[in-house]
Amino acid sequence: MKEISTTEVQQKLAAGEKLNLVDVREVGEVEAGHIPGIVNIPLGLLEFRMHELDKNTPYIMVCRSGARSGQATAFLQSQGYDVKNMTGGMLAWEGDLQ
Repeated sequence: MKEISTTEVQQKLAAGEKLNLVDVREVGEVEAGHIPGIVNIPLGLLEFRMHELDKNTPYIMVCRSGARSGQATAFLQSQGYDVKNMTGGMLAWEGDLQ
């Protein structure tokens, strides 16, 4: 499974890179604080909403600790998507929140 650290994500965002971040936490968790610009697709709905994602676009999967996003990454990779898991999740995030 491909992975990216929270530090790498923060550096890329600070450099002005456009990242496609998919937060797989539940809606209430996301409302409590999330990385600006994310798309929220709760893990339990991912199978039914993956058609909203483009197989030619790279995505970074995000959750609280990296476990659910790891499951999402493995599932989407098996379906042919270009995805990376953000290790450490929001617990390790030190950047801006919305």
